[in-house]
Amino acid sequence: QVQLVESGGGLVQAGGSLRLSCAASGRTVSTNTMAWFRQAPGKEREFVAAIRWSVLNTYYTDSVKGRFTISRDNAKNTVFLQMNSQKPEDTAVYYCAARLDFGLGYVSSDYGYWGQGTQVTVSS
Repeated sequence: QVQLVESGGGLVQAGGSLRLSCAASGRTVSTNTMAWFRQAPGKEREFVAAIRWSVLNTYYTDSVKGRFTISRDNAKNTVFLQMNSQKPEDTAVYYCAARLDFGLGYVSSDYGYWGQGTQVTVSS
């Protein structure tokens, strides 16, 4: 089993930055694919970014490319999401997700483990 705990959410003005963290425990995830998803009120949960074994293997949804950066510290079993130049449309609950292999998925069902979520609100 894998337990995921997100932190770092909050309120930020448009154009500002936040850094989310996801600490993993239980079965090691240091060599597995980790991802961030988000869900805005009344909308489906959507893929934001994923990282496989290194920062050379990162993937982003088009709306965050150039603004968000996903990274990982395998020694600490932690994944990060640096969010810059934030926009009001980035407002959502952000979820960390993990899978037990190096596969890449872009939908919720591709990941078997989830954190509880952290709220990010971007004011205009």
